[in-house]
Amino acid sequence: MKVLFVLVFILLLNACSSAPSAPSRDISNRDNSSEKIALDNATAVKKQLMQLHSEWKGTPYRFGGMSKSGVDCSGFVALGFNDKFGVKLPRTTDEQRSVGKSVSKNQLREGDLVFFKTGWSTRHVGIYIGNDQFLHASTSQGVMISSLNNRYWKQKYWLSRRL
Repeated sequence: MKVLFVLVFILLLNACSSAPSAPSRDISNRDNSSEKIALDNATAVKKQLMQLHSEWKGTPYRFGGMSKSGVDCSGFVALGFNDKFGVKLPRTTDEQRSVGKSVSKNQLREGDLVFFKTGWSTRHVGIYIGNDQFLHASTSQGVMISSLNNRYWKQKYWLSRRL
């Protein structure tokens, strides 16, 4: 039983970094079919991200998931940016960490991507929403808001990117 628990735990930790890969997409490819806000408008970005949270809150984590019946961290980020900002991001955490430009943790602003090393080869991604908080799809609690100052996330923080 203990071995089974350890195996399941390891699989969950690997989930975000090993989601099925999709062809890389240009982040400048914006959907102009509806009014989308600029990512440099912090107030408007925060409002959209809080709306995204209310629409997805509690959606369960599912490895490779891309719907409200289950979503993984990189899928949630890609779907959220496409829906709220008309920005098409790559599908996987590994691909997402290469888009945009690097930004230091103390210079984060609403809408920046925050990345974490959650294991030897596993990665996790979320969206910074301000006040040292980020929105993400947690393996244990689904879509939620967490604090960068939480002991776990503070230790696992890796890098940030601005689109």
